Amino acid sequence: MDIRAQLSGDVAALTEAIIACESVSGDEKTLADAVESALAGLSGLSLHRDGDTIIARTDTGAGQRVILAGHLDTVPLPTTAGSRGTVPPRWEREQGGDVLYGRGATDMKGGVAVQLKLADDVAAHLEAGGSLDRDITWVFYDHEEVEASKSGLGRVLSSVPGLLAGDFAVLLEPTHGVVEGGCNGTCRFEVSIPGVAAHSGRAWMGENAIHGAAGLLRVLQDYAPQTIGVEGLDYREGLNAVRIHGGVAGNVIPDSTVVEINYRFAPDKTEEQAHAHVYEVLSGAGITRDQVRITDSSAAARPGLEHPAAKAFISAVGGEPMPKYGWTDVARFSARGVPAVNFGPGDPLLAHTDDEHVSADALRACHEALHRWLLGDVL
Repeated sequence: MDIRAQLSGDVAALTEAIIACESVSGDEKTLADAVESALAGLSGLSLHRDGDTIIARTDTGAGQRVILAGHLDTVPLPTTAGSRGTVPPRWEREQGGDVLYGRGATDMKGGVAVQLKLADDVAAHLEAGGSLDRDITWVFYDHEEVEASKSGLGRVLSSVPGLLAGDFAVLLEPTHGVVEGGCNGTCRFEVSIPGVAAHSGRAWMGENAIHGAAGLLRVLQDYAPQTIGVEGLDYREGLNAVRIHGGVAGNVIPDSTVVEINYRFAPDKTEEQAHAHVYEVLSGAGITRDQVRITDSSAAARPGLEHPAAKAFISAVGGEPMPKYGWTDVARFSARGVPAVNFGPGDPLLAHTDDEHVSADALRACHEALHRWLLGDVL
């Protein structure tokens, strides 16, 4: 796929081209190749590749370095008949303007398109003899929508951390075009419910493990999630069963069931405190720790909006900051002492939905705000 020809045009058309390249987690190579090829044609940038993660950098000697980061992968395509948020994308004319439907429109190929468009802007600025107040690192990475251990960003931060050193980072996750500070943490658990197998015609000889999950599910259903204020922003938590599996045949009483649970926790907690909270809740259903296995865990990030770089960014792009309810890679940067915020086009509530979409106006407004911040002029 050739997206190089789209760079000098409308960022909305560029977004369409990027969505058209399907890149469900684990299948990012084609899009990563296209991004690398597009960036290779720009002057003033050095390129580095690690698997399906692409990094581009300016090195002008400016006194500050900022990072623009976005992931190339999406969640799987919707399976519901008639879903519009799929691949290939399509434009629809709606009240208020043109709207682009397709998987990744908000999460986060719109943001990736803005990143690429800004790379073209900066290259043209440098080629024309312009200077930069901030050197810039762009990172386009793989495997964000799956377990943290597979993250391309995490891989590069561990293996070649110098490539992603900086003074401030912006994650172009969907935020409705306003700054979202910090992020909730996330952890996942598998809870095993034991039973005793038997012929379903003689069910009294066994113990049904699926039925045995009822107490756990009731506790989760009755759980009242908190809203917790951190540095002036209110973060909503959530503790939910997200998957359940068990049973071997239609005539066998199941002898085991596994309930998968996801806890989204506010940045007032460490991962260890979040795990302890889940264990405490599960104990109310008679679940012991030896029945629980942690399968994934990522720390939350505090907002950090009082940092000078964050304050300057907010002043440049405008708007009233909001909390980020989902987990994003601001947490990885924050853990390494790099202040980071979320700022990107599209409604975050549409991420992962069957009708995922973004407006052309939102894409253009995000691009214009970041162009103004980086280059100081108005498009």
